Amino acid sequence: MKAVYTLDDLRDWRDPDLHYAVLGDPVAHSASPAMHNAALEHLGLTDRYCRLHILPGQLAEAIGLLAGAGFKGVNLTIPHKTQILPLLDEIDEHSRRLGAVNTVAFRDGKLIGTNTDGPGIVRSIQEEFGVSISSQRVLILGAGGGAGRAIAMQCHIEHCRSLTLANRTLEKITDLSVLLDAEAISWHEISLTKIDMIINASSVGMNPSDNSPISTNLLNSHHLIFDTIYVGEKTPLQIAANIAGAKSANGLSLLLHQGVLALEFWLKQPVPVEVMRRGLRDYIASKK
Repeated sequence: MKAVYTLDDLRDWRDPDLHYAVLGDPVAHSASPAMHNAALEHLGLTDRYCRLHILPGQLAEAIGLLAGAGFKGVNLTIPHKTQILPLLDEIDEHSRRLGAVNTVAFRDGKLIGTNTDGPGIVRSIQEEFGVSISSQRVLILGAGGGAGRAIAMQCHIEHCRSLTLANRTLEKITDLSVLLDAEAISWHEISLTKIDMIINASSVGMNPSDNSPISTNLLNSHHLIFDTIYVGEKTPLQIAANIAGAKSANGLSLLLHQGVLALEFWLKQPVPVEVMRRGLRDYIASKK
């Protein structure tokens, strides 16, 4: 199995055991294959999961080729979570309201979409910090993206104490702020005086050269910092949190829990969570 496949590979597909994938641009960093393949093997299935580097203009062709190659399910990451919508035959109401899908099943000739980011963040935050979202005043950075919208919707569903949405382009979150009765601000307006939890759903921190999306001098020890990014030892935001004495977590547990929900959606059965967790941990350890 190759580390990363491309659209050219799909046009001449020669891997009959690969029936699940994550599609993104970029995608080479994704740890998803490690957890999904560990679970599939544990369940005695021969299906395997791979990475597909698909550019924004290639998505429609890629989905058609995947259906023809007998794929059973895919995950979508940046920038495909919203671009997939016109290609779907069915979508649950929650995902429709979000305007974003991260999981698609190829079932009975149809493309069926859902979004596991929101339910995944609930499990992840409880696991990482021992608190419920409902008890928090939440700020979401990058709320205009697919993951940000899903997390914002889930915070609203969980009745968090207050919800503030921040985005570099304010226009991208205006509709969401109205829908969720949340405050919408641009990044230069950020104030943390009435915030308990900061969730970074933006791509800032993906590159080692990135600065923290929030300055250390705005943070203090009572803040809980959750960064959906999981590349590297510590994200820039986590480093800033550590300097301020704040608790922080990266997105590895979110990757796990949204992945568990995705695999259950495809297989229609419970999946081995701890096997998937070990698969992720072993993969991350191998990269150090």
